[in-house]
Amino acid sequence: MPQADTNELTVSASLDTASVSVRNMVCHGGCAHRGPEECAASTYLVFPYRGVYVRHVGRDQAVADANHVVFFNADEGYRIAHPVQGSDASLSLQLPPALIEELAPAALLNRQPNPGFRIQHRRIDTDAQALVAALRHGLEHGTMEPMEAETLLLDLVRRSLGPRSTHAAQATEGQHRLANRVKLLLASDLSRRWSLSEVGAEIGASPVYLTQVFQRVEGIPLYRYQLRLRLARALDLVARPDLDLSALAADLGFSSHSHFTAAFRQAYGRTPADFRRETRRRDAP
Repeated sequence: MPQADTNELTVSASLDTASVSVRNMVCHGGCAHRGPEECAASTYLVFPYRGVYVRHVGRDQAVADANHVVFFNADEGYRIAHPVQGSDASLSLQLPPALIEELAPAALLNRQPNPGFRIQHRRIDTDAQALVAALRHGLEHGTMEPMEAETLLLDLVRRSLGPRSTHAAQATEGQHRLANRVKLLLASDLSRRWSLSEVGAEIGASPVYLTQVFQRVEGIPLYRYQLRLRLARALDLVARPDLDLSALAADLGFSSHSHFTAAFRQAYGRTPADFRRETRRRDAP
C-alpha cells in the first residue's frame, strides 16, 4: 500500500478510481498552538474518526472531531492546532469538481472556479459515522470491492451534505467559540462523566446559557454530542478481537456493559458484538 510517512503524519492510499480517491490520515501528535499555514491543492471532505484537532481559516475556527465532516477547499490557506494531547485520524475523500457540484446543495458551495464549500465543517449523523467505520475496515483489509466502496462513499457524501442529516447553525461568532471550547473539553477525556455545572465552571458559563448556546450551534443537546463522541471511539476500537467489550465500556465512561450495548445498538442498529462479527466475516479470506 503506497504511503507518505513523516514524523507527524502518515497518509495511506485506500482507493483510487475515476470517481473518488480515499486516504487514511493519521497524525501522531502536533503542536498545541497553530502550526504553519498550509494549503490544499484540491478540495477534500475529511471525516475524523479518532481524536480531535482545530482548523483555523483566517479568524474562523472549527473543531474537527468524529461528529463532523471537515471541508478543505482548494487553494485556501489554513492552520492546524492540536490543543488536546494524543493522535488523531481521519478518512479523507477527494472528488472530481463536477461530482462535488452534483452532490452538494448549491447553498453550500462558493462560486470560485474550483468548487469549494462556504463553511469549514458540518455535523454528521450516526449512520454516517457507521459508514465511515465500515469503509475504513473494508478498504484497510482489502475485503471491499471498488464498486461497493464507491457506492458507499457516494452515499456517505450525500448523507453528510444532505439537509436531513445535518444542521446549519444560526449562532454568533462568540457562541461558536464557546461551543468549540466545550468540544475540546469533552474530547480531552471521553471517559469522564461530566455534570453541566462542572463543564460550566471550566468554560466560564452558567449551565442554562451553556445548554442553550450548544443546542443553537450544534442542533443537538450537549449530552447527546458527548455520547456520539464516545460511540464513534467505540466504532474505531470494537473490531479488535483482543479487546474486552466490558473494559471498553468502562474506558469510555459508560455505567455498564449493558448501557454501552444499548447505546451502540440504538445509534448503529446492531450491538458491538454484532459489529465485531460482521467485521470478522468481511475480513475473513
